Amino acid sequence: MQDRSVISALAAVSTVLTPTERIRVDAAGEGSYRALHRDNVDDVVRDLKANRAAAVLVSVARCDQIARAGVEMMVREFPRVPTLALLSDIEPGTPRTMLLLGQSGVRQLIDVREPSGWRELRSLLLGTQIDSMQRRALSQLAVDLSGVSNDCWRFFEALFAAPPQVATVRALSQHLTVLPSTLMSRFFRAGLPAPKRYLAVARLVRAARLFENPGFSVANIANHLDYSSPQSFGRHVRSVLGLTAVEFRRHYDGAAMLLHFREALVLPYSDALRSLKPLSTIVHAHGPRRQT
Repeated sequence: MQDRSVISALAAVSTVLTPTERIRVDAAGEGSYRALHRDNVDDVVRDLKANRAAAVLVSVARCDQIARAGVEMMVREFPRVPTLALLSDIEPGTPRTMLLLGQSGVRQLIDVREPSGWRELRSLLLGTQIDSMQRRALSQLAVDLSGVSNDCWRFFEALFAAPPQVATVRALSQHLTVLPSTLMSRFFRAGLPAPKRYLAVARLVRAARLFENPGFSVANIANHLDYSSPQSFGRHVRSVLGLTAVEFRRHYDGAAMLLHFREALVLPYSDALRSLKPLSTIVHAHGPRRQT
């Protein structure tokens, strides 16, 4: 039996499947993803709003007219959440159902009538464990920060790859195994913005990405990113950008907020960042010690 901590770390997939498909999807996903089997699309939407699922898997066989209407609404409200259709059998009405699902916005159909289909499903669902905004941010920053030290890169990588619970400089320092005072003093002496500023704006890059899903409310975003309340999230947006949460949603998507992050905190400081070593041990005449 898998360890519970390992199971909870896997990407969660909310499903609407036939009983037979549930068994096969569970078997195929062992060690790769965990399925949250639901009876209808409304239950899947609740999973998405509560941040319980990173992707959706719906059976072609379960998509009657009512279910298709729910799928169309879900795809429209959560366009950044991958929604996959599963085909395990062909019946007389299946081709029409597949066509209508495509018209509803479902862009990926996984045919599991052959073993290769299950491999494709595993591969696609594994990819949901890292949000595409994280991949885009780190890919762009790898270019912007070419030539920086390994531990400078670790700092920027943590801003976008660490769990949402890493929301303070103290938590970020613990994640990077460095004293908060060390981290802050090295940024200060390099003439850089404070680590707190980098973390605050990076969190809003994630928020802007989530706001691309019309189905997410401000409360949903606050919950996803581990703010204590929607009001706390609103205060954070105002302190960083001088905007209300509603104005922020209107002005920034994920790409625009990432550009703001780069233009405000990375590109103007490229020389200083290339000489920054925020985590490394300082070597003194009497041997190495951690600077405090």
